[in-house]
Amino acid sequence: MSEGVKVKGSVLKSRLLFVEEQGGAEAVERVRARLSPAQREELGRVLPSGWYPFALGQALDTAVAQELGGGRAAFSLRLGAASAERNLGGVHRAFLKPGDPHGFLAQAPEIFALYYDRGRRVYERVGEKEATLTTYDAEAFSESDCLTIVGWHVKALEMCGCTGVKMVEDECRARGGGVCRYLIRWQAVE
Repeated sequence: MSEGVKVKGSVLKSRLLFVEEQGGAEAVERVRARLSPAQREELGRVLPSGWYPFALGQALDTAVAQELGGGRAAFSLRLGAASAERNLGGVHRAFLKPGDPHGFLAQAPEIFALYYDRGRRVYERVGEKEATLTTYDAEAFSESDCLTIVGWHVKALEMCGCTGVKMVEDECRARGGGVCRYLIRWQAVE
């Protein structure tokens, strides 16, 4: 995994705000205590528009899952959903396409580039209520990051009016795959 891969500071900020909402300032301090001194120092200087090491984001996600989620990997789904709600409810609201899930998903390449500095994500319409997203050339990846992506997209599609959203990663680089490919289906659009 490349040490030079970066993620957007808004991702890190949304994680910290989620922790604060769930458990207050004390929970934030407990999460920070699980990080190395250097990571704590860097996290204290995070700006939403800045780029930060993927490894810092991964360490933060792990600390949050350990502190609030009992170490369960599925807790990453909640982190992703909270991030979507925060970012798509605010600064990135323009990406939402109420009533048009395919219109939203077609923006996957641009959305990916907002959060990661390497790799690319491709959208493919499979059917009226189905699509795939495939991430190529990502130098950094992890199972927890992939779960946050699932949580983020499920919540984003719900924010677009979809009901019964199901998203499954059928191939994952962190599990030995060549790409990260997500299959998405929904029942209806309100």
